[in-house]
Amino acid sequence: MATINAHCPACKSENIVKHGVSDEGKQRYQCKNKDCSKNTFLLDYSYSAYQPGMKEKIIDMALNGSGIRDTARVLGINMNTVMSELKKKKQN
Repeated sequence: MATINAHCPACKSENIVKHGVSDEGKQRYQCKNKDCSKNTFLLDYSYSAYQPGMKEKIIDMALNGSGIRDTARVLGINMNTVMSELKKKKQN
């Protein structure tokens, strides 16, 4: 029997349980920590834009002068995803 040491990507808690499967057939998990901001998550995502930390990479590349097309090509995601994420960030 194989075991997987998994933890919640948001709160790093190991108090998680299986929570069904996604449409692609991948195992979904649920964090049982009451203070956690993320309810369900996957360990391996089909689309790389959903991976933890990808949104921060988009913002970092934009702040360093990379264009939308360049960012999409380097990260392997769609240009529309890059544009929508950049639109979500608030102006300070």
